[in-house]
Amino acid sequence: MKPCLKWTLLLVVVLFGLSSFYMRKIEKPAYTVEKELSRNMEIRLYQNMVVAKTKLPGASFDDYGSQGFRNIASYIFGNNANNQKIAMTSPVIMEQGEEACMYFVMPKEYDKKELPKPNSSRVEITEMNPKKLAVVRFGGWANDDKIAKHRESLKQTLQQQGIKTVGPYLYMGYNAPWDVLFRRNEVAVEVE
Repeated sequence: MKPCLKWTLLLVVVLFGLSSFYMRKIEKPAYTVEKELSRNMEIRLYQNMVVAKTKLPGASFDDYGSQGFRNIASYIFGNNANNQKIAMTSPVIMEQGEEACMYFVMPKEYDKKELPKPNSSRVEITEMNPKKLAVVRFGGWANDDKIAKHRESLKQTLQQQGIKTVGPYLYMGYNAPWDVLFRRNEVAVEVE
């Protein structure tokens, strides 16, 4: 391999590593782990959150994930009544029920009244009550097949342990599209 190509590849790896490190510093909603179900599954209690939410025409991550992301990203990048930029948080959450939607959790410094009104009628600011979620974590790139596989695994584990679910399953993605290393994805569902 030529020395120039080696240095280029090394630089690319370092840049991807730095972007992954940066993503780990992005604000995430606080939660407490109530119970570990297995090596990569747990039950978490989340406090109330303010979210920017958009409805989607369907629950397919492959078909509608990018559309939902763009709708809400536009809002936090300044497409709002104050032309105000709002810090990105993670995860990006996609509710995959009959009425699919995607939402970003707003930084904890804001309450619902302080956030600027969206310019787009497709974006709604709402507050979510505290929730107890069962979560399974997986790495790599997410798609509908991987999400379905982990959803089924979580569903089976919850059934085996006699834990009842409430509502639709969620997909939670923690990384920017350009992150290559240390990708974090989760499938979750509210439990009683």
